[in-house]
Amino acid sequence: MAVILVVDNEHSVRLTLSMLLKAAGHQVLEAADGRAAIEKLRDELVSLVVTDLKMADVSGLDVLRETKALRPEMEVILLTGHGTIESAVEAMRLGAFDYVTKPFEPPELLHRVQNALERHRLVGEVRLLRQQIREQRGFGTLVGRSPQIQRVTEMISRVAATDTTILIEGESGTGKELVARAIHNESPRADRPFVAINCAALPETLLESELFGHVKGAFTGATATKKGLFEEADHGTLFLDEIGDTSTAIQIKLLRVLQEREIRRVGSNAPIKINVRVLTATHRSLEELVREGRFREDLFYRLNVITIPLPPLRDRRGDIPLLAAHFLEPAAKRLGKPLPTLSQEALNLLLEYSWPGNVRELENAIERAVLLAQQDVIFPGDFPPNLRRTAPLGEPGAAPSKLMRLDEMERAHILGTLEELGWNQARAAEILGIGRNTLWRKLKEYGIQPPDRRSEAP
Repeated sequence: MAVILVVDNEHSVRLTLSMLLKAAGHQVLEAADGRAAIEKLRDELVSLVVTDLKMADVSGLDVLRETKALRPEMEVILLTGHGTIESAVEAMRLGAFDYVTKPFEPPELLHRVQNALERHRLVGEVRLLRQQIREQRGFGTLVGRSPQIQRVTEMISRVAATDTTILIEGESGTGKELVARAIHNESPRADRPFVAINCAALPETLLESELFGHVKGAFTGATATKKGLFEEADHGTLFLDEIGDTSTAIQIKLLRVLQEREIRRVGSNAPIKINVRVLTATHRSLEELVREGRFREDLFYRLNVITIPLPPLRDRRGDIPLLAAHFLEPAAKRLGKPLPTLSQEALNLLLEYSWPGNVRELENAIERAVLLAQQDVIFPGDFPPNLRRTAPLGEPGAAPSKLMRLDEMERAHILGTLEELGWNQARAAEILGIGRNTLWRKLKEYGIQPPDRRSEAP
């Protein structure tokens, strides 16, 4: 049930609208003119305003302007028997949700009212999610509130202030560079350079020159002396991504730098002292590479002082709504599109997909959906086809799950959320978008009990 304010200077119109909306289950407030409407808007919590356009003294456009000034998220539908293109354009420019001419057909008006209320609900959810992001994101763009990501942020807090070498492990797309940046930003080196390089992206000779620099004439094409990234990052942080893909020769040089705290440019024997914190990352198991003889054991021990494992996105699905909301605004801004909202069906699709490409894949999917969305609401069809084909909640390539009734799906989703959040019912209710009392009733209805109480059941 929504609270709807009806504004019209004709009593018969107000009566008709009031009866129609009350029959649809809504609570209705009435105002006989624009001035009275504005007073009610200041005193009452209203979800939607349905107002006549032509009124004496304070017009419907004035009510619209005041509504958007008081509460920008509130939707307004304008009614008029004097429909003109000019007034319609002006109303939409000022933020009206819709524009209906009188006389209207009741089913048509109710349909538009329902659309406006759905828009109001979705905008409210996005606003709540953004607030949760502001409260929970903690370290820059490291977004999440799941226990797994909270353990990561706790580890960042504990190690950031030191100069200890950190190894960040995780699948591609899990946000290893974001963690490295968060460590840098929380460290005493935060006002100094943060320099990142993907070691797998360059062949050995180019990588050596990039890391350590070179002197003029060191090799063909070296027409001038160039600083390497270790020098560029002096007194700051150097992040070496995909360290497991480096050659043995590069590994030997890196070990020497970590031991001696100095580098030698390619083509020179002159040592250059450096003061750099080194952070590394890999999507592979360095221990396995050591056993296979493809990674130096002594370097591994130098790098593996502290390890921060990053969970794949499929293991922290409770963070998906926060991440999706976080990616929507910059994508819309980049593409020059209006900021859309996610329909419930689209959000369910995101929650069910296994995300083999992790957070990076989610960000790309959101950008595609923003680009292709034909309305200001994103629907499942706006996402890549592989999202709609892939099995829910499984490993990449898993077979589709059996068909389930709606109540079975709801029970499974509630249970999965609770288990992921360590049975914290308050946080589960927030993520599920329901009140704690509603969650308690559903637990009772579905016979869901915390693990420590299951043993007490007969």
